[in-house]
Amino acid sequence: MHFLTGKQLPRRTFLRGAMGATVALPFLDAMVAAKGTGAPAAAERTRFLAIEEVHGLAGCQKWGASKFLYAPEQVGSDFTIVPDSALSSLEPYRQHLTIVSNTDVRMAEAFTAPEIGGDHFRSSAVFLTQSHPKQTQGSDIWAGTSFDQYYAQKFGQETPLPSMQFCIENLDQAGGCTYNYSCAYTDSISWASPNEPLPMIRDPRVAFDMLFGAGSSKQDRAERRVTRRSILDWVQGEVATIQKELGHGDRTRLDRYLTYVREIERRIEAIERRNSSGEERALPDAPAGVPDSFSEHMRLMFDLQVLAFQTDMTRVISFKTGRDSQNRVFPESGSLQPFHPASHHGDRDERVMEFNKICKYRVSQVTYLIDRLKESMDGDKSLLDKTMVVWGSPMADPNVHNHRRCPLFLLGHANGALKGNLHIKAPADTPMANAFLTMGHMLGMEDMKTFGDSTGALSLTQASPTTAA
Repeated sequence: MHFLTGKQLPRRTFLRGAMGATVALPFLDAMVAAKGTGAPAAAERTRFLAIEEVHGLAGCQKWGASKFLYAPEQVGSDFTIVPDSALSSLEPYRQHLTIVSNTDVRMAEAFTAPEIGGDHFRSSAVFLTQSHPKQTQGSDIWAGTSFDQYYAQKFGQETPLPSMQFCIENLDQAGGCTYNYSCAYTDSISWASPNEPLPMIRDPRVAFDMLFGAGSSKQDRAERRVTRRSILDWVQGEVATIQKELGHGDRTRLDRYLTYVREIERRIEAIERRNSSGEERALPDAPAGVPDSFSEHMRLMFDLQVLAFQTDMTRVISFKTGRDSQNRVFPESGSLQPFHPASHHGDRDERVMEFNKICKYRVSQVTYLIDRLKESMDGDKSLLDKTMVVWGSPMADPNVHNHRRCPLFLLGHANGALKGNLHIKAPADTPMANAFLTMGHMLGMEDMKTFGDSTGALSLTQASPTTAA
């Protein structure tokens, strides 16, 4: 590869080396067309990241709502997030925060008598489809095309990976789950079509290899790991060549980026060594690249997602952070109660607050993502300014498997489409799908007339008088 001084680099430039190594570059000044020579090379298409939470929030239970453990008391921009709120860790980021409360996910409710009680086994499939899954354990599964995939199908074809799907918990279960539901409904939140759920990546090593071309075959990857050489070692010559052609600012930006790639690679390697040492693991059945620590796993997955956006390898990501009915314990939350039993708090105030500890801890993981997006520049703006992050749950009060008044909030400015510093309380009986419909329009899918069980668009930029009721 050879770059001529003064020439514009393609937005998607790769460094290629031996053993199938391929490293995509972040956005550099050299990728911007000179004034008057054409349109800027920077991709202005908004990045989209959807994060699903299972089991709802303590603040969606009646008493928890009265204590504002999720939705603030005030609507508009002059709202207060109380210290006990699950959103309290997001207070420093309120300029990028849009809280949406009082929306319903009715498609996750039971439609017929045999479906009663099976909420945990269909809810995840509803979050991004807002469609009611067909109750079956056979191959005739049916839900809906998910929101992320509508976006990927329209705008993701411009990138090497139209979309990526990540998860934290073990989702490798095949066949039927409880209440006569296929495990496909529990295992994926992304659906390319109503009968095509997409697999989700749990192992950071798999995601890293997808992003950085760590070998064109399994043999290449295995051979490279045996040598214990970094992916960057295989592209050293390419790096040296391109650095000679870049300005000082771009060289600094490239050095910082490559250092970060190597840091993530080292972290994955350290986790694999630790988990392959023979010492007892908290997650004995997890792949070697999966950390036993929930926080460590979340941070690593967020780092990989930011790199995917930074290099424009993909602009569409979905992230499933839990599995319904899981009994994992989160000691870092301050609670030793297993997740699912804690969510069935019996409406006892002290147990609601115990569950709230877990909710606060899990939501707080998002702050790491916000910081990484905020410090990652893409041209003259941060990735946080160019991204729409959607966090939500298809369940509200898990104690009674309620799907009314579910939690939902957005982060980022989505290339100016979102203002932030806003709490919107939707009118009673508003489907969450209305918010997704508006998101679709903000993302350039103006031809999206309906989505799921939507009844119309819901403003995400201003709190109208009707939302203040």
